[in-house]
Amino acid sequence: MRESLLSLILIGTFLAGIGEAAETRMIVRAKSKDAKFIGNSMGGAWVVIRESETGKILAKGLTQGGTGDTRRIMVEPGRRGVPLSDPTAAKYEAKIDIAEPLLVTVEVQAPYGQRQSTVKSSTQIWLIPGKDLLGDGVILEVPGIAIDILSPPTPEQATLVDQKAVIPIRANVAMMCGCPIEPEGLWDAKGYEVGAIVKRDNKIVQTVPLVYAGKRSTFEGRLETTEKGLYELVVYAYNASTGNSGVDRATVEVK
Repeated sequence: MRESLLSLILIGTFLAGIGEAAETRMIVRAKSKDAKFIGNSMGGAWVVIRESETGKILAKGLTQGGTGDTRRIMVEPGRRGVPLSDPTAAKYEAKIDIAEPLLVTVEVQAPYGQRQSTVKSSTQIWLIPGKDLLGDGVILEVPGIAIDILSPPTPEQATLVDQKAVIPIRANVAMMCGCPIEPEGLWDAKGYEVGAIVKRDNKIVQTVPLVYAGKRSTFEGRLETTEKGLYELVVYAYNASTGNSGVDRATVEVK
């Protein structure tokens, strides 16, 4: 009788544990395509974790930290079981209470400090109660090149002088993690085609090549025109070896 009572107590204790939520820790990182982790220098990556079935938000926040170890990420060959991140690499850590395995959708928008270049990347993964996803955690690759047009500002006006207007174009062009593009650098400027597609009154009229301006991640050129109108400058960068690309836009009115 005593043994039966003890068995019932043990079974009851086991059943009581079923259905109770367990804290599950999960690290999320955003990594720039062909570059490093996206962290504080670019405003971080905005992370949202949702229940895949219902869309309910379980956790959200920004990645914080640095871009990580350059040698480990970009130089040394990746080996199975060797973390890509180090303690300095940007991350967002969520603590989610779940009672049973749950399929979640993990979404990042980055770089959050450069909204004109922000790209969304997402994946799905199963969370198991109490089984943490730490270390590298979930790494989402964020494709793109961060472009910020420095000149002309939007909106800008120019005037024809002697039937011609000259509009300087200058842009900051960097990897999504903020890593610099420069001659002979790890991200060699020679490997990037940078230009400005020029539209007048919504029609493409020319393309202006932009060249390295002597300052890290800075490219420049100039638009010369003899026509009045509203111009849109679509500045782009493209790397043929990786297929990576990015765009920013500005407008200028020529009178």
